[in-house]
Amino acid sequence: MSILLFVMLGVFIFMMFRRNKKTQQQQAELQSKFGPGVEVMTSFGLFGRIVDIDEAENKVTLELSPGNLATVHRQAVTKIVEPAAETAPETAAASPVVPDDASSLTTPETGSNAAGVETPEETLKRLNDEGKKDS
Repeated sequence: MSILLFVMLGVFIFMMFRRNKKTQQQQAELQSKFGPGVEVMTSFGLFGRIVDIDEAENKVTLELSPGNLATVHRQAVTKIVEPAAETAPETAAASPVVPDDASSLTTPETGSNAAGVETPEETLKRLNDEGKKDS
């Protein structure tokens, strides 16, 4: 029984060291990709572009927006932001056509909108009619 307990403790300690080593490797790989012009995100949610890296003091200067700079600790930068993939032109052509005015949405049989949305005039008429019924 005690041997099994020691084996389980050993496996637990091994797994802890393994996880720490993986985390350190991932952090070192990320740090190696840092350079001026790289889009990054900090651990507290700021997005920016790296302007300068101070290796001696472990500081990174980020440009949050044109003219706005922030200096953060190097370990606060946790993610490199990949540019979003552009949409294909075929998907843009397949988008539905939206009419310019609401009059084209009315159906000739009922006079109401096919989309179920009232025009301002219909809303006023409905509200006036409801007010007369309650009195």
